[in-house]
Amino acid sequence: MTAPVTRIPITGEGAYDVIVGRGILDLVRDGLGPAVKKVLVVHPPTLGAIAASFRESLLGDYEVLLAEVPDAEAGKRVEVAAFCWQVMGQADFTRTDAVIGFGGGAVTDLAGFVAATWLRGVTLVQVPTTLLGMVDAAVGGKTGINTNEGKNLVGAFYAPSVVVEDLDVLTALPRNEILAGFGEVVKYGFIAEPEILDIIEADVDRATDPSTEEFRRLIELSVAVKARVVSSDFKEAGLREILNYGHTLGHAIEHAERYQWRHGAAVAVGMMFAAELSRLTRSLPDAQVDRMRAILTSLSLPTTYPGGRWPTLLATMQRDKKSRGGMLRFIVLDDLARPSVLQGPDSSLLFAAYQEIAS
Repeated sequence: MTAPVTRIPITGEGAYDVIVGRGILDLVRDGLGPAVKKVLVVHPPTLGAIAASFRESLLGDYEVLLAEVPDAEAGKRVEVAAFCWQVMGQADFTRTDAVIGFGGGAVTDLAGFVAATWLRGVTLVQVPTTLLGMVDAAVGGKTGINTNEGKNLVGAFYAPSVVVEDLDVLTALPRNEILAGFGEVVKYGFIAEPEILDIIEADVDRATDPSTEEFRRLIELSVAVKARVVSSDFKEAGLREILNYGHTLGHAIEHAERYQWRHGAAVAVGMMFAAELSRLTRSLPDAQVDRMRAILTSLSLPTTYPGGRWPTLLATMQRDKKSRGGMLRFIVLDDLARPSVLQGPDSSLLFAAYQEIAS
């Protein structure tokens, strides 16, 4: 194992560690524990060979089955979850057995949901293999699948026993996949940790290179922000809402694009919309809005969306799980690292903010 290893604790309900390092897949055993006999490894087709090798490393200690599921959002369907349940049922999985999510954010969302619902909950270990999965989806205990009406409308809060983030698995990812994950990284910078923004602005090439210390630092800072928030608000009763900055419009864009857009790209546009809304309602300084646009552009992330799509996006947002009693809620910025909730904004304000990002 390559040292050092960073352990970032998540406390409170369902406490566990997020472990960051290189060459650390063996630490998955820490989360399985002595009672586990059977393990289901849920993975996408693109990781078939790596998942098979990972399975071999666990054999001898466990009976290991592989469940290959569709990549990205196509895998987050009830039919795919039912396939996983079927595999577990036919293999006689008990409540003391385990599920491992081995893939990107969509896979860890699905695997978490399967683990949460099989026999009302079995051991879950998350092994995110994308930047987005490492800084967001696999951390925090949110699990879910999509429906025809929207993203993540069915799900459960369910904590893993450990999250193992091996940075070595990122070295083979295409650069555009790495950049897409930076939408969430930038979010953490604007809502809570400005050092993230400083690192990206200082040298964007080193910041986005998985082999550098700058890249590792960005992951650790991002996970630390999420850990602090989730530790105090596991089920999103209050503070955790700030993690939704950019997500209300972002999820609507993903739905409109039939999930052909990467999550980080949709969130990037959503953040720009939220920044413009913040400028209108919270007097967010122009310099911060411009800074956000410049950073996202340096990462080749989009900052605009077609103007004619507004009515469709608005209708989708009104069904969003973050709404309360039919009233739209947005996370906005009072200033850098000062997020707050904007509830029930006037439709004219929303339209005006959208016009600022309309292409």
